[in-house]
Amino acid sequence: MKLILQAIASAVVGILCLGLALFVPAGTVDYWQGWAFIAVFTACSVVSGAYLAVRQPEALARRVKAGPTAETRPAQRIIISLMLVAVVATLVVGALDWRFGWSTVPVWLVVLGDVIVAAGLLGAQLVVVQNNWAGASITVEQDQPLVSTGLYAIVRHPMYAATLVMMAGTPLALGSLWGLAVVALTVPLLAARILDEEKALRAGLAGYLDYTQQVRFRLIPHVW
Repeated sequence: MKLILQAIASAVVGILCLGLALFVPAGTVDYWQGWAFIAVFTACSVVSGAYLAVRQPEALARRVKAGPTAETRPAQRIIISLMLVAVVATLVVGALDWRFGWSTVPVWLVVLGDVIVAAGLLGAQLVVVQNNWAGASITVEQDQPLVSTGLYAIVRHPMYAATLVMMAGTPLALGSLWGLAVVALTVPLLAARILDEEKALRAGLAGYLDYTQQVRFRLIPHVW
């Protein structure tokens, strides 16, 4: 029960932060793209959280431990802090773009953006279903198994691949093209997080080095 309450509190705080990051720079609550984005994000998060609470509570516990303070590696504390800033910047720039009309995004593209966001969020959920040990912070636990099947047979970091999909869809869902430029700035941060994480996995997760030889691509098949 404590874990469920913690997850609910985290979700409520997250939704409130989303609202502030969108509607304050938008200068109004009459911003349907913002409401649609929050609805999609909330629906996917609730479905994901409810499933994990019932079927994989230990995975939910790992997902709840998030943020810079949850990281044990100094480099990761810096990287995740910068990524949080980049996420907020994406939301704020998207809302400002919509408010001042810096770019024009047709309704069909906004809807497509929401679909992409949902695909990324649900893809991240699928990663957790396939790998109970996929936490929000980088740790290698005792007796942690190496998962190399499912999405892990395609890329070594499917959680980050799903995150990248979600991030790419966010500006479009908010009615912004300029937000895509901010998302582009987060890609090097994501790459830095992956490279540092792989150092920890090579050192602490049995069989990981062999796995990197079998699955060559980290984030995007046939690219990197």
